[in-house]
Order: sequence, then C-alpha cells, then structure tokens
Amino acid sequence: MPELPEVQTIVSDLNKKIKGDTIADFWSDWPKAIKGRSLAAFRKEIRGRKILGARRIGKNIFLDLSGGKTLYIHLKMTGHLLVKQAVKRKEEKKSKNYFDEKVNQYIHHIFYLISRPALPASKHNKTLEFSDVRKFAKIVLDDEEKINNLPEIKKLGIDALNEKFTPEKFGKILNENRNKKIGAILTDQAIIAGVGNIYRSEILHEAGIAPNRTAKKLSSKEIKEIYKATKKVLKKAVKMRGTSDSDYRDTSGAPGKFQNILKVYRRTGKPCRKCGKIIRRSILGQRSVFYCSACQR
Repeated sequence: MPELPEVQTIVSDLNKKIKGDTIADFWSDWPKAIKGRSLAAFRKEIRGRKILGARRIGKNIFLDLSGGKTLYIHLKMTGHLLVKQAVKRKEEKKSKNYFDEKVNQYIHHIFYLISRPALPASKHNKTLEFSDVRKFAKIVLDDEEKINNLPEIKKLGIDALNEKFTPEKFGKILNENRNKKIGAILTDQAIIAGVGNIYRSEILHEAGIAPNRTAKKLSSKEIKEIYKATKKVLKKAVKMRGTSDSDYRDTSGAPGKFQNILKVYRRTGKPCRKCGKIIRRSILGQRSVFYCSACQR
C-alpha cells in the first residue's frame, strides 16, 4: 500500500499537472469503487467542476473542486494515478514512456480534463487515469465538510509530516500509549497517520530501536532518536519520490527510487548495511517487520 511519501509525491504532481483544470467527463468499468453514488449520478455531478488543488492527510488523497465539493481517493493496495496528455508535446516524446509498462495498464477509471485556456468540452486535452490491478481502491465525492468529517478521516491521528507533529507531541503520544510496542504505534493510523510497513522498519533501524520495545521502556534520548529518524526517513523518501517495491508508480508512471537504499525492509537473510549482521523478520500487529538485532536494541 502506498504510504505517506508515495501519496505526497502524487499530491505534489497533481498540484503541478492538473490544478486549475476542469473535469469534462468521467468513465469507469468498475463502478463499485465509487461509494455513495451510482456511476451516472457521479458523472453528472462531477462534470464541469474545476480542480482547485490536491491535498493529503496520511495516506488519503483529496481533490478540492469548485462548488464546495471534494473528491476523496484512497489508493488501497495497488492503486496509482496517471496524468496523460491527449496529444504529446515534442519534448515528451523524447523521454521514456512508462505508461506502456504492464503495471500501468490496469485502468479502471478515467477523468477527462480540460486545461487552461478553456476548450470545448468535447476537446479534452488531458486525462487523470486510475490504474488498480486488484480493484480495492475507492472514490468518494461529497461536500468538502462532509468528506472532512467522514469517520475514517476524523479518526486519523496527526500526520507524520505535519508541522504540529513536534518532539513534544510525539512524547505525549508515547506516554498515552506507554504499554504499546513502538513498532505498533508507528503504524497505527489512529495515532500517527502516514507510516506503514516499509517506513516503520526503516525508521526504527535508523533510530537503532528494536520494534518490539514498549513505549514506557524508551528513554528520552531514544524517543528523540525515533522522532528524528521519522522526519529524516520520510523526507528523504519524499525527495526520492517514494518506494516502488510493488505496484506504486508516480503520475508519469515512473517508479520511485527509495527502494534502492532500503536498509532492512524485505531484506531478510541479507547483511545489515551498517554492521553486516543478518537482517531478521518477525510479525508485529499481523504484519512483517524487518530489523537488525545487532544495531537495534
């Protein structure tokens, strides 16, 4: 599942590529992904709306539209969004076309867009396409206020890259969850939003902390190290446009690059890049966690 760095990469791309565009039409061969409306009703309500901007909370994407509406998209396990020009510009033809790769071929939803300056509705010049091999993703359209107050959104904890997520806030979170294991706290979206399996393992390795340590047994110095590692790892992953260990691709269909420097995630049986000891795998919260028993105490 795309985590915070992958979703942030997509949101940043969308703000560069489709902000200000108008939705001319919509197509889908999997209407089950559209929640709360029929496909016909969704098409009717979304046509003619201008995209005011994209934003993110945790792993959730929001496209704010004209008329007070918001489009809420959750990519789930294998979803990713692709932005395509209807007619390629000359400079684009020279670059590699990632759209032709198989991972980008599972298109189940298409938003037909009109860029500035406005063109006739029949002359869309751009598409926002939703590729999702497992078809688990969901799309919700509603009033902005209603979207922001959906139960699954309201229950989210503080975003891991939110400026309000300070060392003091992190310390308070750990104190309130003192009997929980740090590896479980980091991936609990109701506590801290955005971190998943990949970055939990990488953050704790960077901090030198074993994932099964309980919060109450962490020293103040160790808490600071985990906080610093969280910000460092996530920001670096955003800079490298995410981790493509499976289906994730950016809006150009290209893979991220953070998988090239992973230190422990999915490296079971391989030597630790820091000390040379063998990386281990265990189960925590029904999910795999990867760690070095020598580096992480």
